[in-house]
Amino acid sequence: MRRYLAHGMAIVFLIVCLGAAQGPNISEATAAPGPQQASPEVRKPPKTKPYQVGTASWYGHIFDGKPTASGEPYDMYDMTAAHLKLPMGSYVRVTNLRNGRAVVVRVNDRGPIVPGRIIDLSYGAAQALQFKQRGLQRVRLDLVNPRDLKPDYQTVAYNHPPLAKLP
Repeated sequence: MRRYLAHGMAIVFLIVCLGAAQGPNISEATAAPGPQQASPEVRKPPKTKPYQVGTASWYGHIFDGKPTASGEPYDMYDMTAAHLKLPMGSYVRVTNLRNGRAVVVRVNDRGPIVPGRIIDLSYGAAQALQFKQRGLQRVRLDLVNPRDLKPDYQTVAYNHPPLAKLP
């Protein structure tokens, strides 16, 4: 009987000791930092009236290196686009309405040729907007004044190979 009493008291003592531990202070109760990911900046669309809202598509490898309507060769990794009416050399902020990501592209080609689409983006621009496996995405277009672009703004996609193009 003594043994059971000693055993029971040991269990009670352990429970009391474990229960007596203090919880964290308010200053200590912060969430653990999550993993840092290098991703393009996500911006909210401007509150001004958009130039156009509609469906965007992208074009890539088949046209890589072929001349665009502006005469320059198409580089599927550059931040460029094809538009039916905007002047060559225009800059357009394209915002993916599904995830809020936005990039600025330069118009250097004519298109899209498929009815119902408002812009054809380069492969690099579509990757930056995270089109993923979707070939079409609903986007918002806003005209951008080139003088308003920051001098350090890159017009090349973040996934551009550093020295050579893919075959």
